[in-house]
Amino acid sequence: MPENGIPSVLTGALQFGIKPGLERINRLLELLGNPQDEVKAVHVAGTNGKGSVCTYLSTILACDGKKVGVFTSPYLERFSERIRIIEGREGAVAFAEDDSTGEIPSDRLNELSDKVKAAQDQMLAEGMEHPTEFELITAIGFLYFAEEKVDIAVLETGLGGRLDSTNVLEAPVATAVCAIGLDHCKVLGSTVAEIAAEKAGIFKAGVPAVCLDPDDTILPEEMKGDVRRVLTEKAGETGSPLTFIGVKDALETVSFGDDGKMSFELDGRRYSTVLNGRHQVANAALAIALARLCKASEDAIEEGISLSRWKCRCEILSFSPLVIIDGGHNPQGAESLASVFGDVLGGSLKGRPIRVVAGMMADKDVKGVYEAYRDGGLNIAEAVTVRPDNPRSMDPSNLSEIINDVYNNKVQTLEAQSPEEGVRIALERSKADGMPLLVTGSLYLAGQVRGYLKGII
Repeated sequence: MPENGIPSVLTGALQFGIKPGLERINRLLELLGNPQDEVKAVHVAGTNGKGSVCTYLSTILACDGKKVGVFTSPYLERFSERIRIIEGREGAVAFAEDDSTGEIPSDRLNELSDKVKAAQDQMLAEGMEHPTEFELITAIGFLYFAEEKVDIAVLETGLGGRLDSTNVLEAPVATAVCAIGLDHCKVLGSTVAEIAAEKAGIFKAGVPAVCLDPDDTILPEEMKGDVRRVLTEKAGETGSPLTFIGVKDALETVSFGDDGKMSFELDGRRYSTVLNGRHQVANAALAIALARLCKASEDAIEEGISLSRWKCRCEILSFSPLVIIDGGHNPQGAESLASVFGDVLGGSLKGRPIRVVAGMMADKDVKGVYEAYRDGGLNIAEAVTVRPDNPRSMDPSNLSEIINDVYNNKVQTLEAQSPEEGVRIALERSKADGMPLLVTGSLYLAGQVRGYLKGII
């Protein structure tokens, strides 16, 4: 297995790119004995927030005494993050202290990869198209959860829903659709209605579905109506009982402590979480609704919300100087992040000049992201631009130009040779002048520098 922990069967599949469709994954799983049929699961889709919903729900279910499989993407620091098992309350507590807890061991990953490769080779011998990397990972996840006999698994879709390789579950316990926005338009559709239809493709006959109320998202009004209409229509077509989860009342109860935590009230009960941001109230509310469908106790729900951790989502790494790292990479995520910065630590950061380490993928709406930061009140005084280790990364000088175009040339920009150099320079400057530091723009950037940054703070 390569040093990065990715099995060779997967690195060899990178060249096959993204190919939505279920024919390949269905045959692959059939050759493996259909392990997905042995896994009781909850299935979560959405543009933003699905990872947070999955971590909230899996932690709650673990606090309820369950052995919980968790399948998420992408990974940030280690490939094994994508497939983990959190076993009971002790596992949830351990995960809150060490985010590597429960990750699939390398020997098991290697063993299961060999099994999946044998099935892949059989497919190719039959004349079938080569499975994609994500399909192979999905197969490994289902095999692992089936062999380990998890009580329940929480599965995050990779892209879309209808044709996503995780959508082979015939009868999940429940499904959920989080906030929907315009992302991956080349694959999923150019309108939110088309994207919503793809996300709703995970609905199943007789299986309850919970969806974030479109009125509680940051979409334009006309798009909110489109999302509601499409989700309602798709639920009716599939025979899936649909509930929209609204959080307007809960949002009025939100408070931010100087300890970096946020609390809110929902259904007469107060919850506390380290996942900051008003958008996290919606994610928590969806997870709570799903947990109740899974018959989790109210005490387990409260404790699970408190213990939940999801790194690089407005994650506070240090208080002095304040260092926050976030993987947001689209305007919707940027708007949420700007809102968080104005609220976190009791609102003490609102309007304060901040320093950013910025790196983005060139195929993202980079200008839209920085316009969302600006319009959300993020007062960027200095930006250290870097190129994340990815062939799609934007050139730092181009990123600097976009930032100053949006901020009317009011941002002092520096360009670093590497992301590690960028965070080192920025941290040294923030230690000297006390200016809050934000590392943002891409999950690739966040994953690349998080461990290094934690080591030098």
